[in-house]
Parts: sequence; C-alpha cells; structure tokens
Amino acid sequence: MSELDQIDRDLINRLQDDLPLDHHPFAGLADELGLSEDALLSRVARLREEGVLTRFGPFFDAAAMGGDFCLCAMAVPDAEFETVLTKVNARPEVAHNYERTHQLNMWFVLACETPEGITEAADAIERETGHAVLCFPKLQEFYIGFRVAA
Repeated sequence: MSELDQIDRDLINRLQDDLPLDHHPFAGLADELGLSEDALLSRVARLREEGVLTRFGPFFDAAAMGGDFCLCAMAVPDAEFETVLTKVNARPEVAHNYERTHQLNMWFVLACETPEGITEAADAIERETGHAVLCFPKLQEFYIGFRVAA
C-alpha cells in the first residue's frame, strides 16, 4: 500500500459527506480538491484497490422506501465458512457480512424491497446453505453519524 498524501486524506474525509445529486457528482468534488475529475476517480480506484476504502457507494434507507433491514446471524462450522460466505454474499439482499469469533460467527444485514423480503431471503439462505439464519429485526433506530478521520 502506498503512503497517503494530504489529497488522499482530504478525499477520504470528503467522501464521507454527502455528494451532490448531480450527473457528475465527482466533478464538483474534484474542483474542491484542486483535481481533474479523472484524477479524482483514479485516486478513488487506487484507494479501493489498496484496501484503504473497503466500501464506497450510496446508503439507501430501505425502510423509508417501503422495504426493510434486518441484522442476521448464523453458526457456521469453520470447515464450511468460506463456502457459506460465498453463497450468502452472492445474494443481492446482503448489505454487509462480517465474521465474528463467537458461536454465531457470521453476521450480515439483509436489505429488502419489502418487509416480507426479509423472511424470503433468510429462508432462501437457509435452503442454499443448510444452516439456520437467526433474524434480529430493528426495534429502534439510532443515528450516530459515524466518520473515520483520515
């Protein structure tokens, strides 16, 4: 991984804010940072390739659009973990997936277009993997404004 320069740090910090809803949202950001749009996009690509940025994309509030989110967990034997991980991550409803050192060692979020989609997706994952999916629906939402300063 290459060393981050100040422009990389400014870019990472700025990407955590809202981007304009525009046909060219990166052009304005590039202007702010004194770069061309192509140079900015090249930096984003490099930061993703190097693993500095692990996820970059919009965050949609599925519930506000009539859908739903649900935190899910599975107990997956170590010998099957990679196979199950591949099957779970192949589903378009899976938003995040994390391994944990606990009996419930796979935790992921389902984001579905309808509340019924949660049950349908969880049932499909159970059929495809042969392992139970435990669903933990959201009872209350908290906004914490999480940011990581570069």
